[in-house]
Amino acid sequence: MKHVLKDVESKFEMFQILNEDGKVVNEKAMPKLSDDELKELMRRMVYTRILDQRSIALNRQGRLGFYAPTAGQEASQLASHFALEKEDFILPGYRDVPQLIWHGLPLYQAFLFSKGHFHGNQYENDLKALAPQIIIGAQYVQAAGVALGMKLRGAKNVAITYTGDGGTSQGDFYEGINMAGAYQAPAIFVVQNNRFAISVPVEKQTAAKTLAQKAVAAGIEGIQVDGMDVLAVYAATKDARDRAVKGEGPTLIETMTYRFGPHTMSGDDPTRYRSEDLDKEWEKKDPLVRFRKFLEGKKLWSEEDENKVIEEAREDIKEAIKKADQYPKQKVTDLINNMYEELPQNLQEQLEFYEEKESK
Repeated sequence: MKHVLKDVESKFEMFQILNEDGKVVNEKAMPKLSDDELKELMRRMVYTRILDQRSIALNRQGRLGFYAPTAGQEASQLASHFALEKEDFILPGYRDVPQLIWHGLPLYQAFLFSKGHFHGNQYENDLKALAPQIIIGAQYVQAAGVALGMKLRGAKNVAITYTGDGGTSQGDFYEGINMAGAYQAPAIFVVQNNRFAISVPVEKQTAAKTLAQKAVAAGIEGIQVDGMDVLAVYAATKDARDRAVKGEGPTLIETMTYRFGPHTMSGDDPTRYRSEDLDKEWEKKDPLVRFRKFLEGKKLWSEEDENKVIEEAREDIKEAIKKADQYPKQKVTDLINNMYEELPQNLQEQLEFYEEKESK
């Protein structure tokens, strides 16, 4: 039995295109991206890094509520999204707000989501996405259902969903990939393996050598990717999407990545469970540094280009948080009305009480 396990695990070696020095180590796998597309990928990563820095500052100022830092995971998040089409459907986890923003969610609504305001989750019909899922792994079951619906309608699109390594310990993870596999639904399941589910290391969650190999039990494709390599993540996701729309079934993508900050800004202290040496090891793999070196070598990126994006991001964030701050405050009646289509008697009484109170 051990020999069979080793045979399976040997098939899931990490896929990489750019090494830590920004050098191409897998020329055959290079995706077909134009110079403008390569620059746009870098622009989005720089913009998102600034958004993360400012969001942390705004959280500390008390102007934002719940926030899960994203620095370090930009390649995993944004390159996978870059491989999608506008009509593809995103089912994100709570750390995946950047993908929603680049898919069309206005920045001020992303801030309202952080504040706990219901309008943060009121999406326009042309935004193909659900609000960030707080329940760990629940989006995997939902993604299987959305993807199956696409297949039944004959749509040439995919549903993509994200979770962390901790999400693979949930029953919903297995149910989702199994259902999608059974029905050959056009789904892409991304596991962003940042090594820790809050404070629990991945080695304590599973005996599996990789998380990608969990695809085998569901009868679907699986691949482990260098999640700090923007080109590898893009290529893997693009291939998964191409196969899905051809009717060749779903894919599980494990991206080997790292969050540089805490799990969330809600009191987590990563120094209690991560060593300084481990942080330094992963900082050398920074996806922005790696991709910047690659682009500079091709004369496609400069300090001037980067500063322009940084200034653009800061101005956008300034206007968006101003709009979020000025948005009408959420009322108790909003909370009650948005929770139920038909109110039970006790809540109907509470609604009437607060309506009278708010009218004064």
